[in-house]
Amino acid sequence: MKRKTTGQYVTISTTGERCKAFVPDPLPPDPPIRLDDHLRDLLEKAGLALGRLDGVTMLLPEPSLFLYMYVRKEAVLSSQIEGTQSSLTDLLLFEDAEAPGVPLNDVQEVSNYVAALDHGLKRLRKGMPISLRLLKEIHGVLLAKGRGTDKSPGEFRRSQNWIGGSRPGNARFVPPPPDRVMECLGVLEKFLHDQPVKTPLLLKAALTHVQFETIHPFLDGNGRLGRLLITLLFCAEGALAEPMLYLSLYFKTHRREYYELLQTVRQNGDWEAWLAFFLTGVIETSAQAVRTVRRLQDLFGRDREKVQQLGRASGSALRLLHFMQTRPLCSIARAADAMSVTVPTVTAAIKNLQDTGIIRELTGQRRNRLFVYQEYIRILNEGAEPIK
Repeated sequence: MKRKTTGQYVTISTTGERCKAFVPDPLPPDPPIRLDDHLRDLLEKAGLALGRLDGVTMLLPEPSLFLYMYVRKEAVLSSQIEGTQSSLTDLLLFEDAEAPGVPLNDVQEVSNYVAALDHGLKRLRKGMPISLRLLKEIHGVLLAKGRGTDKSPGEFRRSQNWIGGSRPGNARFVPPPPDRVMECLGVLEKFLHDQPVKTPLLLKAALTHVQFETIHPFLDGNGRLGRLLITLLFCAEGALAEPMLYLSLYFKTHRREYYELLQTVRQNGDWEAWLAFFLTGVIETSAQAVRTVRRLQDLFGRDREKVQQLGRASGSALRLLHFMQTRPLCSIARAADAMSVTVPTVTAAIKNLQDTGIIRELTGQRRNRLFVYQEYIRILNEGAEPIK
């Protein structure tokens, strides 16, 4: 069966020149995706991988310990794809208001991403379906501060945008004209709600991501919101109890192939190649998340045993260790306040954790010192180094 473009090109006039903008066809694809043995095998493996990840998450004694940091790693990675240079440590310093020297605009974008995901999950848990209204709300949080505040946060675009190039005429891709955006979004919303047909979740997530990126409905933040949408879909439809699957590391690692496949779907209708890429990402990312959870569980267990060998001093040191599992970068004053103990008590506990090699001092200063749970940060930071 010969494939074709997955939409129509329309001639528009914008910024003083004429060019062709792409208007995608409604989902599901027509002709339908050909699910050969390879894709069926990937679908089965991806479903099993998601199930294993959800099962591991459900067995965690304190899921919030992992989620707090895992969400922040995803925020860093997703923002790096868009060109920010912030690291995980930058974000933690920024959130604790402890580091005036971090790249403010970059790290503000990452912080906004964390807030946007949190807002979306809270709305889903209160019963709101994934909808255009929810997407606008999340976008409003995503661009609430820093760069992008002048790009109509929380509003679908009313002007033309483009991807790559200095103007629409030399752009890599020109999304639908503004007068077609709501039409395209309305059909996408119906697809999300299983109209005209019910679509299996993994297929739905893969197709929706391409369609959202193709419509590019906002003036800024489309890439970050498009990646958020994948995780929100898995949570909304019950595949994951907690937002533990993030594809941004996979997309970052394979970003050239990622962008090429999005364009190949539009130009050649090759949904099968995109689906194989997406499902492989789900399989690899799920397995990676399971490994990370287990490595952190092992780390926490080993460090707890080290602290218990301190004898009488172990009580406050164990409390501090638990606190730094939730905030792996902190000052003495902040730890004392959070733990409701005195500064001398925390100071003694910090010295004990330093002596066991669990934490180290970050600044090299005598005052306003910061302490980091180094192995925890190292494990989470794998793959989250800024793109050079």
